[in-house]
Amino acid sequence: MPDVDLRPGTLAISAPMMQDPNFRRTVVLICEHQPGKGSFGLVLNRSLDMRLGDVLEGPFTYDPPLYLGGPVQRETLHYLHTRGDDIPGGIPLPGGVGWGGNFERVRQMAQTGDASADTLRFFLGYSGWGPGQLEDELDDEAWILAPSAADLLFEADPDALWRTVLRRMGGEYAVLANFPDDPRMN
Repeated sequence: MPDVDLRPGTLAISAPMMQDPNFRRTVVLICEHQPGKGSFGLVLNRSLDMRLGDVLEGPFTYDPPLYLGGPVQRETLHYLHTRGDDIPGGIPLPGGVGWGGNFERVRQMAQTGDASADTLRFFLGYSGWGPGQLEDELDDEAWILAPSAADLLFEADPDALWRTVLRRMGGEYAVLANFPDDPRMN
């Protein structure tokens, strides 16, 4: 496993053999990690066939597709952005990314079109781990940690993100990027 600490901004990439349908071939941005308390993250590469206007009353000039942040509380809306001080109250993550913040300001930005896919992304639900759970899964090699990659959070093709992150890591991880979806078909 690469020498990467588990902390906000870290990417958790599901190992190729993971069969859990909630996390198979996913990349999760760790937004919060507190040893002894648990972890919170958002799956970055599971787009939904829904738009912002499907879950919030509009109208919206910026009506982006939504992403499935994880299997927990799928009725909750979360967002990542690169708007810094434009969205007060956001929690800063590495690379100029913010998590959350003043929702009324976000709504206003979407209504007026003062946002775009490369600055604001919405998620339904989240990924959560209880105290020690994610560490145990790491020990079981269910996840591969990668350093923050803010440039990929908004610009990368979500369908290719899992492979893109592994290839970028190089070496044995680049080889894993080519691991077949079903090894029996190889």
